[in-house]
Amino acid sequence: MQLENKKIVVTGGAGFLGSFVTAKLRERGVQEKDLLIPRSSEYDFRRMEDCKRAVEGADIIIHLAAKVGGIGFNREHPGELFYDNITMGTQLMEAARLAGVKKFVAVGTICAYPKFTPVPFKEDDLWGGYPEETNAPYGLAKKMLLVQAQAYRAEYGFNSIYLLPVNLYGPRDNFKPESSHVIPALIKKVHDAKTAGADHIDVWGTGSATREFLYVEDAAEGIVLAAEKYDKEHPVNLGSGMEISIKDLITTICRLMDFKGELRWDTTKPDGQPRRMLDVSRAEQEFGFKAKTSFEDGLRKTIEWYIDNQK
Repeated sequence: MQLENKKIVVTGGAGFLGSFVTAKLRERGVQEKDLLIPRSSEYDFRRMEDCKRAVEGADIIIHLAAKVGGIGFNREHPGELFYDNITMGTQLMEAARLAGVKKFVAVGTICAYPKFTPVPFKEDDLWGGYPEETNAPYGLAKKMLLVQAQAYRAEYGFNSIYLLPVNLYGPRDNFKPESSHVIPALIKKVHDAKTAGADHIDVWGTGSATREFLYVEDAAEGIVLAAEKYDKEHPVNLGSGMEISIKDLITTICRLMDFKGELRWDTTKPDGQPRRMLDVSRAEQEFGFKAKTSFEDGLRKTIEWYIDNQK
C-alpha cells in the first residue's frame, strides 16, 4: 500500500512514539492535509462519537494512543488502565470498520505476553499464560485489539494488523517519575543525583530482571513499514533482539553519565516480568524490518536530549 495521497489518522500522533511515526510518514511523501493527529483536548476516544468523527474519510488508522506508565503507575491505576485502553481500542476499530477504512494498524504492547514466556518470545506464545501481575490489566486490554482484529478480519474482511513493540526509549520520552518507564526514570535519577551532589541512588527491585529495548525511531520505521507492506492476521513483534539486565542497564547509564555513586537496591519493590526478549524474525521476513540503532548510541542520544531540555 502506497502511503502517499492516503488520508492517515495517527492517534497519539503528538506523543513520544507518534511524533516519530508522523515524521516517517512525512518522509514518505504524506502531505499535512492528509495527516490527522487527533488531540486529546478535542477527541476523547472513550466516547464513540469522537471515534467516529476522527476516522471519517480516512484510508488508514495507526492507533498509538494509550494510557501507559511504569510499574508504579500500573500498580496504582489498574482499573483506569484497563478501562481506558480497552474502550479506546474497541471503539476506534469499530468506528473505522463502519466508516470503510482500508487499513487499521493496531499497536499493542510487550505486556500482553505471559509472565513466564520462553525466551525469546515468539508470537505463537502469546496465549500460553497470564501476563505479569503488575501490568496485566494494561497488557490484556491492549491484547484484546488482536482478538478484535482477527475477529473483524474473519467476519467482515476488515484489514487490521497487530504489532507488539518491546519497551521503547529515546528523545522526547516521558521523564515524569510518577509515570515514566525504566530508562527515562533511571536517567532522571542519575541526573538528579549528580545535580544534588548525592553519593547514591535508590533503584527498584533486585536488578536481576532483564529487558529488551527498541530505539523509538526504529520502532516508528517498523510501524510504517507494516502499514505499507503487511496485511495478515498474525501478530508481529517489533524489537531489537537484545537482552540486558536492569543491573547492567543502570551500570551503563551511570557510566555514560559519569556518575560514580553507590547503587542501593530496594528489594521491597517488584522486578516485574523476570525476562523479556523477542524473537524478531517475523517482522524481518514479512516486511523487512530490522532495528538499526545500537543500544549505547540510542542511550547517548536519549541522555543528551534529556540534559539539553532541562530548564
